[in-house]
Amino acid sequence: MSIVKIKDKSFRVSIPEAEIKNRVKLLAQQMSKDLEGKNPLFLAVLNGSFVFAADLMREMTIPCEISFVKLASYQGTTSTGKIKEVIGINEDLSGRTVVIVEDIVESGQTMKRMIESLGTRNPASVQICTLFFKPEKLKEDLTLDYVAFRIPDDFILGYGLDYDQQGRGLKDVYTIISE
Repeated sequence: MSIVKIKDKSFRVSIPEAEIKNRVKLLAQQMSKDLEGKNPLFLAVLNGSFVFAADLMREMTIPCEISFVKLASYQGTTSTGKIKEVIGINEDLSGRTVVIVEDIVESGQTMKRMIESLGTRNPASVQICTLFFKPEKLKEDLTLDYVAFRIPDDFILGYGLDYDQQGRGLKDVYTIISE
């Protein structure tokens, strides 16, 4: 399927599944090397990162743990700019190496909020791992430690990302076709 229609919009394949899987594997290899001996806690941001987080965990070669946090800042195809925490963190983060696993970083506001929230829990370090990064949209001063893909400012879906909760199960990543 090179073009799919989700609700009222059409999308074209932009990153095939094989390329995503390869990049995730390379990212996991680098993270396994960098974080060896630290038993990192991965905090996957739901809903979008669940596919990426699962694939990343399966490729890790060191002991690590995973938990989930849910934040909301999207409505349709645009960010609302307001971040609302829906599900919090129950783990003790004191002295832990924490890696936030995000599907996409755009403005950086979600990550800034996450880092501020985590900082009050005394982790040893907080790192950011994202599947997609839109550098031209970044508004916050952030260090992204692990980035699988740098992409243009196009709306994408598939591989966990959605359009109004639809399209998350697509294996490839699709880019919106200009309206």
